[in-house]
Amino acid sequence: MAEELETLLINKKEYYENCPGCKMDRKKEAQTGLPIKGLITVWVVILSAVLPISSLFPYLYFMIRDFHIAKREEDISTYAGYVGAAYMLGRALTSVFWGAVADRYGRRPVIIFGTFVVVIFNTLFGLSVNFWMAVITRLLLGLLNGLIGPIRAYAAEIFRPEYQALGMSTISSAWGIGLIIGPALGGFLAQPAEKYPAVFSKDSIFGRFPYFLPSLCISVFSLVVGIASFWMPETLHNHDSRMPPQSSYKALEAASDTKEGNESTPTQSLLKNWPLMSSIIIYCIFALHDMAYSEIFSLWAVTPRKFGGLSYSTVDVGEVLSISGCGLLFFQLTLYPLVEKYVGPIAIARVAGVLSIPLLACYPYIAMLSGTALTVAINFASLLKNALSISIITGLFILQNKAVDQRQRAAANGLAMTSMSFFKAIGPAGGGLLFSWAQKRLDASILPGSQVVFFVLNVIEAIGVLLTFKPFLVETQKT
Repeated sequence: MAEELETLLINKKEYYENCPGCKMDRKKEAQTGLPIKGLITVWVVILSAVLPISSLFPYLYFMIRDFHIAKREEDISTYAGYVGAAYMLGRALTSVFWGAVADRYGRRPVIIFGTFVVVIFNTLFGLSVNFWMAVITRLLLGLLNGLIGPIRAYAAEIFRPEYQALGMSTISSAWGIGLIIGPALGGFLAQPAEKYPAVFSKDSIFGRFPYFLPSLCISVFSLVVGIASFWMPETLHNHDSRMPPQSSYKALEAASDTKEGNESTPTQSLLKNWPLMSSIIIYCIFALHDMAYSEIFSLWAVTPRKFGGLSYSTVDVGEVLSISGCGLLFFQLTLYPLVEKYVGPIAIARVAGVLSIPLLACYPYIAMLSGTALTVAINFASLLKNALSISIITGLFILQNKAVDQRQRAAANGLAMTSMSFFKAIGPAGGGLLFSWAQKRLDASILPGSQVVFFVLNVIEAIGVLLTFKPFLVETQKT
């Protein structure tokens, strides 16, 4: 009888006074048309968090060279990998903690704090004078910036069910665009006194710190986003009688039957929730691949042709990534939601993963081209590869958020971010070591030079595709 009464109350959508989560639910009930404001909010917050992640890749090779820590040119990629991995290592250590804070005190405080962390430590990274300062500032940026998990939970809570796919697509498209625009900014704005001497003097701060300008621009953007975030509506329910606060750490262990304020899905241990855990594991595999690819692509592009690279400048890399970003934005906001509606997120992830394998295998041969043929080929390949990668990540975002109720959503996203961050920390470090090793075996009889790099990336991609099939991956069936 009690359960029937509770179900009746839930179906009537009873709301609590002064509860921000209930206010958001009522707002969603009255919502008509496309939620443009919510989409923009999620977009800019994700963008501010993602831009620092890979903005350093186009100039990291030159930054490490200027630090004079590598004894040989072939070792530069190794040290570059350590700097790239520091951010993800820091984030891996604290993502569950920030999920706990977001589940107890709300999404908005964590989001605001995270954006201001970007402002401080991303700026300090641009002012790095040696290798260790670069590593430490990146590590602290990852440790203290825990907004990715909460904003993913937030996005799942501010959109009506019919716009859930669009909301998740907005997250992944902003993520993908950030991973492309960030390096594009780094490519265009690094070493400004050399590239734009008429504007930036060698005696100015940008001449003394040649990698400060891209960091400064990203920090200014994050500052604006952080200030605007004070006006974000909160989505977390706070009424104790129906939905008591639960920390992310307890969510990992608890298996209670307490129901969410506006859903009938019982909470359970996240670690025993196989639809969630299977999607997280696959997400980690593809995240490792994507992070390694992001760093390897930039290192490969700026590497001299004698080592199998393209001999591109940071500006050239920025141009390629800018074109990819524009195409990716169009794809994610128009085509992906339509395709996902008819075939589902799992099918999209499988097809995208399969298509990525022959595409990556072509990269060493693209390096043999020159002139217009090289420009067309590398732009097309980069655009297609990034679109396929983001399609996979978007589908996995959707699966993860469907697998849990609101009380555990930030905890689940924190768990996903922790796991993914460990794998993404391996990506740059492993990618840098692999790339350095590949440059020392240019005359090998099997998979010489860069061929072995893209072969390893394809092996990781193939493992991820295989795991998308049953019985490993199980999709939550909502009733």
